[in-house]
Amino acid sequence: MTSDNTSPETLRQSQALSLQAVQVARLYYEQGLTTEAIALELKLSRPKVSRLLTHARKSGLVEIRIHDPEGEAQGLEAQLQARYPFLQAQVVGVPFGSSEAVWTERTATAAANLLSSVLRPGVRVGLAWGNTLNAVSRALVPKAVADITFVQLNGSANAVDFVSGFVTETLLRFAHNFSARAQLFPVPTFFDDPATKQAMWRERSVQHVLDLQEQSDILMYSVGSHTAHTPSHVYSAGYLSSSDLNSLSSEGAVGDIATVFYRADGSHQGISLNARASGPDLTLMQRVQESICVVSGLGKAAALHAALQGQLMHRLIVDEVTARAVLDFEPPSAK
Repeated sequence: MTSDNTSPETLRQSQALSLQAVQVARLYYEQGLTTEAIALELKLSRPKVSRLLTHARKSGLVEIRIHDPEGEAQGLEAQLQARYPFLQAQVVGVPFGSSEAVWTERTATAAANLLSSVLRPGVRVGLAWGNTLNAVSRALVPKAVADITFVQLNGSANAVDFVSGFVTETLLRFAHNFSARAQLFPVPTFFDDPATKQAMWRERSVQHVLDLQEQSDILMYSVGSHTAHTPSHVYSAGYLSSSDLNSLSSEGAVGDIATVFYRADGSHQGISLNARASGPDLTLMQRVQESICVVSGLGKAAALHAALQGQLMHRLIVDEVTARAVLDFEPPSAK
């Protein structure tokens, strides 16, 4: 007899049971075989396979860990709000190992649901077009809300989009979904000359749109980046020349909101291209309390970090991978 009164035969049986349980567990958890397939392979009954799997779990031979995206997301939300007290963050859980396309889809759906929940009769909603807002528009669930106006925040007159209708279709999709009005902004995205922009800004028809933008109760937009996996529309659709891009680089621009560019600290004053841009002064995003920034993709981490430094939003909807990258982001050292 052994010192704990367990016979050698009992020990051998226990070890044999554990070895068989591990064999079954490997086939089930690592190779993905069904209990029926395991039973056939090992010449066991299905109830016996089930009992061995139960033994493997209860005896600690198998340890099951559940990745809870929502739990991780809530932790990231708390970290973002602790670091940026002005911010109300919603972090969207995404499947482990999923693609950026899936992240964008999940984030766009969350943004569409939020917009539907905050809309109320009589509000004006300013929208900055782009790939992300296009995804949001496609995730909307139809809901009629009385007396809503969607206002385009930045111009889109460009030879490519005159043909494709990308911007117009995005804005109209929002309006049709909520049985609302759409106020388009048919001016160039970027003027060739700042003086031309100033002259057009004095036109009464243009001033009407500018007034509606300033009166927005809700804003929804994303951040633009040329380093995103899917480059922001303004970078991919021929809006900017190589000299424009060189100028932005030399002036320290890291991203844009509504085609208005900003630096790593969130400042936008003094960037030369902004004098020709049709988007609003970015202080609008600071003034409107329901300013909702929707971001997805690791390539946008630097642009989102900079926008947060400048407090260029009050709400943020972001996927969990990008949120973690922003929290870990370290800007390049100033030279």
